[in-house]
This record gives sequence, C-alpha cells and structure tokens, in this order.
Amino acid sequence: MPVPFNDLPRQRIVSLDAFRGLTFVLMLFVNFLAGARGLPAWLLHADGAADGMGLADIVFPGFLFAVGMSIPFGVHSRIARGDGALRVFGHTAWRALALIVMGVFMVNAESGYSEQAMHMPIAAWSLALYAAVLLVWGVYRFDNALLNHCLRAAGVALLAALALAWRGADGVSMMTPQWWGILGLIGWAYLAAAVLYQLARGQRTLLLGAMLACLSLYMLSTRSGTGTALAGHAIHSLIVLAGLVCALLFFDGQRAAALRLRQGAVFAAALAAAAWVLHRWYPISKIGATPPWALYCGALCVALFALLYWLVEVRAARRWTVLVEPAATSPLITYLLPFAIGAVISLAGAHLRPALVEGNRALLSGAVFTAMIVLVVARLNIHNCKLKI
Repeated sequence: MPVPFNDLPRQRIVSLDAFRGLTFVLMLFVNFLAGARGLPAWLLHADGAADGMGLADIVFPGFLFAVGMSIPFGVHSRIARGDGALRVFGHTAWRALALIVMGVFMVNAESGYSEQAMHMPIAAWSLALYAAVLLVWGVYRFDNALLNHCLRAAGVALLAALALAWRGADGVSMMTPQWWGILGLIGWAYLAAAVLYQLARGQRTLLLGAMLACLSLYMLSTRSGTGTALAGHAIHSLIVLAGLVCALLFFDGQRAAALRLRQGAVFAAALAAAAWVLHRWYPISKIGATPPWALYCGALCVALFALLYWLVEVRAARRWTVLVEPAATSPLITYLLPFAIGAVISLAGAHLRPALVEGNRALLSGAVFTAMIVLVVARLNIHNCKLKI
C-alpha cells in the first residue's frame, strides 16, 4: 500500500468544516447584497478600478483557501484506500474537470447568450443545467448499479444537448470559456495545487517554493504583457497553496497546539508582510487578481482559521458549528441552490420589492435569505441530496 506523504488525522476536522461553512454562509449573504442600495461600501465588492477590497472580495479567496486546506486530507484518503499515484492523479483531474465544466456552463448562462437565437429563456436553460449537474454528480442510493449509470449518462446527454442548444450574440454559435466562471477558476487552481502537492510529496518547503513560483509567474506574465489569464490562474493557485500549507502547519505531525498557533501566526504575518511590500508595485484588486489582494486575503484566512482552531479544537467550543454544518458538508449544493432559485423566480416573472434591497432592510433580508438557504440545504442533507465530485 502506498505510504501517505504526511501524518494527518483521519477523522473529520471540525474546525476546517467551520471555516468552510462560514465562508459559504458569508457568500450567501454578500451575494444577496449585490446590487442593493444604501449599504456601507466595505460590505460590497470594491470597484474594479479601486485600490482596495471590501468584505465581498474576501469570499472567493476563502473558497480557494478552503479548497487548499482539504487537498492533503483528500489525497491521503485516496492513498488509505490503496490508490496508487496514477489513480490519485486521475481522481484529482476528474474533480478539476467537474468544476471546470460547471463553471464554463454557468458563465455562459450569465453573459454572451441570445435568448432569441436559442428560442428559450436563459432561465429555463439554466434550470436544465442544474438538473444535469444533479444527474451527473448527484449522490444516489439506488442498489441497482445499472440505474445509477443510466442516470449519469442521461445527465451527460443533457449537458451535451444544452451545449448544442446554446447560441450567442454577434453570431457566436458555441459556448466559450470566457473567464471560466467561479467554479472553473477554482477547478484550475485546485488542479495546479493538488498536482504540486503530490509532486512535492507534502514537503512544506517545496510548497512554499511553489507559492513563490506562482508569484514569479504572475510578475513575468504581467511584465511581458502576455498570458494575462495565466497570471490570474497563478494568483488563484497561490491562495490554494496557502490553504494547503496552513493545513499542514496545523495538522501534520504531533506538535503542541500552542506551537501550531505560533506557526500559524508567523505564516499569516509573512503573507501580510509580503502583501505590504508588493503593494508598492501592484494594487489590491480582486478583479485584477493581484498579489497584494491574494496575500492579504491569505493572511486573513490563516488568522481566521487559527482563531477557529483555538476555539473549536483547543477550547472544544463546538456547539455553534451546527449552524454552518449544512453549508460545510454540501458546499456545491449551497453554492448552486441560490442560482437555481433565481432562475425559477426569473421564469415566474417575480421580483423582490425594492424596499427589501435597500439599507438596513437589505441587511435583514440578506440574513433571512442566508438562513433559509442553510435550512433548505440541511433538509436536503437529511435526504442525502448531495453533489459529489
């Protein structure tokens, strides 16, 4: 049997679930507030031309960071099952492909389409997409393996039909990656970081070197004026690698909790210091995927996880985590469900009352919406309605 790279715990890590769950709950809240009026600027996305970031600009890096933290545990779980290097690489590639496919389909439902040419509302096309995703990547309980395979095949066929049915404006007849979508960007960054982790065999020094290589790749790409997309992928991969290194600092080997917390503090400080230095040459920009934005967000994520580690693992204060557990255990469902609800609302021709998206009412509405989504996901979890990639 292959030997794991690192000495990691095999039980589920509650503090990691708490971090992931909080990130997705925050995502639900800030996404609801998008387009709301009369809100403090720090709650929203910073303007694309601004040198700075708001709370909403930290959510995507939180996704990436959480993905990075899960990589060592996912790889070691496959190794524990007896998978060799090729099978682990294959599983990594399959998971990345799933995210990239979802991302490309979703981004083409956001822009570039022509409902007139498609002869159908984009909301209907989107609902069919979410049904296909559920068929292909859903968790089934059927004992009949043939039925399971038939359902997945039907999902693949539906995806193919949707790709053929899509039509774009300006004579474009095929979907294009565009900017890959959020899930697509996560898929590419996950693929790069997971492969680097396996090639480095979990050695932190090499992984820190990979983070420096991502920075160097960004600088070379932007200075030469070529490979802008590659520069963005490098920065996103940097954040995933930061999460990966953080996981190893807190869970690899047998060390006292106080030492882990000190190492986490040093790592966060190093990321923040690097961001401060690079801010002299690059702005803080989520849209531009700049190094200071990535490094500051990485430092914030490490600091937040250190707090959660102390609270949940050291102080054993775990009761509150039940509030975010549904989002943590079903992150893809939590992400996709609001889009599906939005498509249904669009098809029905309904609209939110303007008063619900303005000022304090928007904050209250966002909190209620977030709680409702988490409750629905919790109910879906009970019935094992989940996505697994």
